Amino acid sequence: MNPEHIGGKLVRDKIPSIIMQGGKKPVYHKASEDEYRTKLLDKLVEEVAEFSSDPSEEELADIFEVINAIINQFGFDIENIKEMKMAKREERGRFIEKLILDSVMDD
Repeated sequence: MNPEHIGGKLVRDKIPSIIMQGGKKPVYHKASEDEYRTKLLDKLVEEVAEFSSDPSEEELADIFEVINAIINQFGFDIENIKEMKMAKREERGRFIEKLILDSVMDD
């Protein structure tokens, strides 16, 4: 039996059970706090790349799941984040007008 090397990828909680149901044996460990934080950030980059390749609601849902885990792990307050979002929206606007900044020139 040749192992399929995954490389220490953060997976959802039920993935080991799903792998076992498929007749294979998962090899995994529980991350330390530092490793978990690092792997969450890696997972966010991974999910954003997947969304970039295949924009879909399913891929966006994965991004939301990782963001929720980051909020919890880092002890952030979702209501505070929402307030900051609204303040930035008020101060700097949104992304509705599809503006692309090409350069800034001195007078």
